Amino acid sequence: MPKPLSLPFDPIARADELWKQRWGSVPAMGAITSIMRAHQILLAEVDAVVKPYGLTFARYEALVLLSFSKAGELPMSKIGERLMVHPTSVTNTVDRLVRSGLVDKRPNPNDGRGTLASITEKGREVVEEATRELMAMDFGLGVYDAEECGDIFAMLRPLRVAAQDFDG
Repeated sequence: MPKPLSLPFDPIARADELWKQRWGSVPAMGAITSIMRAHQILLAEVDAVVKPYGLTFARYEALVLLSFSKAGELPMSKIGERLMVHPTSVTNTVDRLVRSGLVDKRPNPNDGRGTLASITEKGREVVEEATRELMAMDFGLGVYDAEECGDIFAMLRPLRVAAQDFDG
């Protein structure tokens, strides 16, 4: 898909000015619009890297999580908890990975109702290759140095704490 032509002005800054004229200054509007646009840009860049592997970023995250686990497997409920997604999303994500041969599923011997997802050898190879490519493009954040990336992380942390992602 061709990249759209860039505008001769910042449309978010323009919207912020128009907002101020109509409703008064609300810095949060410009900030959230910038964050949402940054999300679109980053997701497109990262998805372009993982797509040749048959992945989306969500599937990539699940593979990474499984590769980090000691035994290479986790209960589906734990995957949802760690990725902070709804159980239905975990099921859809893992089922796609199973169909791709990157993950296997089996009943959890420690929980009669639960299911374990485990990364396959092919899944380990794919996660290593995709990770090398993502690291080479700095996960789309190459315009920032390491300190600025740390600043971004720190700046967004209170928002995540307030949303109860974890105990701050």
